[in-house]
Amino acid sequence: MIERIKSKLFSFLKTRWAKTILVFLGVFFLLNFLFPPKINVHYSTIVTDSNGEILHAFLSSDEKWRMFVELKEITPTLRKAILAKEDKYFQYHFGVNPVAICRAVFNNITKKRRTSGASTITMQVVRMLNPEERTYWNKLSEILRAIQLEIFYSKDEILQMYLNLVPYGSNIEGIKSASYLYFQKSPDRLSLAEVTTLVIIPNRPTSLKLGTKNPLIVEERNKRLKTFQAEQLFDNQSINDALREPLLVFRHEAPKNAPHLSLRLKKQFPDEAIIVSSVKKATQAKVEQMVANYVNRTRVMNINNAAVLVINNQTMQVEAYIGSAGFNDNFDGGQVDGVQAVRSPGSALKPILYATAFDKGIITPKNIINDVPTNFNGFEPENFDRKFNGKVSIEFALANSLNIPAVKVVRDLGKSTLIEQLKKADFQTVKKQEKDLGLSIVLGGCGVTLEEMTQLYAAFANEGNWQKVTMLYDKDVKKKPSHTPIISAAASYLITDILAQIKRPDLPNNFDYTYRLPKIAWKTGTSFGRRDAWSIGFNKKYTIGVWVGNFSGEGVPELSGAEIATPLLFQIFNTIDYNTSGEWFHQPNAVVSRQVCAESGDLPSDYCSNKILDYSIKGISHTRKCTHLKKFYVNLSESISYCTQCLPVSGYKEKLYTNLAPELVSFYEQKHILYEKIPTHNPNCTRFFKIANNAPIITNPNNGSEYYISKNDSQQIQLSCQTSNDVKEVYWYLNDRLLQKTLSNKPLFFAPTVGKLKISCTDDKGRSSNIWVIVKEE
Repeated sequence: MIERIKSKLFSFLKTRWAKTILVFLGVFFLLNFLFPPKINVHYSTIVTDSNGEILHAFLSSDEKWRMFVELKEITPTLRKAILAKEDKYFQYHFGVNPVAICRAVFNNITKKRRTSGASTITMQVVRMLNPEERTYWNKLSEILRAIQLEIFYSKDEILQMYLNLVPYGSNIEGIKSASYLYFQKSPDRLSLAEVTTLVIIPNRPTSLKLGTKNPLIVEERNKRLKTFQAEQLFDNQSINDALREPLLVFRHEAPKNAPHLSLRLKKQFPDEAIIVSSVKKATQAKVEQMVANYVNRTRVMNINNAAVLVINNQTMQVEAYIGSAGFNDNFDGGQVDGVQAVRSPGSALKPILYATAFDKGIITPKNIINDVPTNFNGFEPENFDRKFNGKVSIEFALANSLNIPAVKVVRDLGKSTLIEQLKKADFQTVKKQEKDLGLSIVLGGCGVTLEEMTQLYAAFANEGNWQKVTMLYDKDVKKKPSHTPIISAAASYLITDILAQIKRPDLPNNFDYTYRLPKIAWKTGTSFGRRDAWSIGFNKKYTIGVWVGNFSGEGVPELSGAEIATPLLFQIFNTIDYNTSGEWFHQPNAVVSRQVCAESGDLPSDYCSNKILDYSIKGISHTRKCTHLKKFYVNLSESISYCTQCLPVSGYKEKLYTNLAPELVSFYEQKHILYEKIPTHNPNCTRFFKIANNAPIITNPNNGSEYYISKNDSQQIQLSCQTSNDVKEVYWYLNDRLLQKTLSNKPLFFAPTVGKLKISCTDDKGRSSNIWVIVKEE
């Protein structure tokens, strides 16, 4: 028997028909692999939240609503309904249904007209991918392409292509687009009645137009449901419920939430059909509404915009992104993305400055620094309230956002060190401006973005480890998978401890009595001209950055970080983290307590009687001994002081005097603040003190300055200096020639000559300082 079959098979293979078939198959498979099917569909880009809910949808490049349906959105109900309607044998054929083709050919010939089609779902996909005139040749090409699709793609993928391309009238294609634009839900949430409605429309997208032909659609839908019932495709209860379900739909606008973030991601991933963002839709909606409501209230003060960024500290993913108070509000550039806009940070960079100084061992929180008028080579900063506080601690200076202490720390730390820290934290504008930045950088003299600032503060919440935020969702992300350490965990803790203090001037007026304060660490900033108000806060879970102002750059007298930005920051924290566990940051082992002198913040010397506890970083913080008191020999009436050379045999005593810095002495003199002055040195002493320390500080003019004088005007230049507590008189020299002797705290005026001038100041102890200025003629 087998031999007979083999013999007949060999005989058949020798025939012309067999050879023709084999050649045809060979050519087909060769062409199939040489010219594989080209699937080049332009989908509408949709941006979803972290749970897959659509936030924003964009038209495709060919102006279609063609949203990509995922396999998980094709439910068994949808699958059964579409196959029953379009292609019952889809799972069994190879792209073409020979029985259906033969039946269609027979009917068309016998009845001399087209009575039924034979297109499978696969053939319809081919036709939708390459729409051409319906001829017999094109039909043959369609059949071959359908077989080719079946070779390259699975049945699920082909069904997915079909559902992505089916027409629903106008510029709507694909079941997902129709589902969202008419039913405002994803395909996997459609009821049986809704599924059936969307199944019957593609064959008649013009006559069965949703929103305008709903009664006719219900009639056709119910016919199809009864057919499903007759075929026992679904249970009777489901069919009966579907038959009674009303159809009250019309076309809706596509989702347009989180517009700034969506546009940013669309630009970053232009060819992606679905972009899954890290945003949480509920959080985004709450914060958007809060920002809009808040700005509606501030507009009476001509404050028209705000931007907010919410970062999850554990994942460094963005959970809310609000670029402006209203994207469609053109009054103050609502389409400007405030998260990426370059603005002046005001004082908001001070925490990274002090943290870096802690790590360098220069200062500790209780160290005393002088908040007095200071000239930094021509730069004379003022505090926000234009007041000076004299001696203050570092933690007081940070909590109260004092400017002069901050600039002093930048000077001592080195401007370049701070700039390098900001470059590590990826401050792009700082990188570009690096050569032009000066000491004012810490007061807002540089450009930053809300994104950069919020990322920076998130580093404090992550033990000093900086990491760039991501706006794409990753469910498998681990905490800090890759990071850049910019400050130590110890310095982060010290800064957090200071910024978490409640009693501070940047707490909004009466806020502690009218609202529930969140447990956060925060810092405010107000730029020069009151153009930008900042408030950035963090706890264990979130870092939130808030900017309020006008995109036009217009300043407003009422605009400040404390009074305008911080209330919004607190509202957001209390809304999105109201049930926080209360977990706070733990003190690192490197942070230790030590006793210091309350007068200086340095380690106590034998003279220090008032001691307090201070934090320090083990092995890093300085070990300076306190020198706030200095021993002098004075006569019994304390009217004359002696040095060791002129010390008499008797009639004197030792006394401790406060060792005040020259700038502080000058401040006390200007403000008429009483302080204990060191008695005049013995006038009969012939010793000349050649000591570099505490030499006079020439505060005017500035070293290296250029002055222009006119021939016709008798212009003068002021000379002034700051001296230590034991100086009574100073001697001014011009080009090494004595100009005049004055009291140490009195200014002197002189008429300059054209040229390069050397100006020297020598105190009554022989300590000198020199500067150079250039005088030119106009």
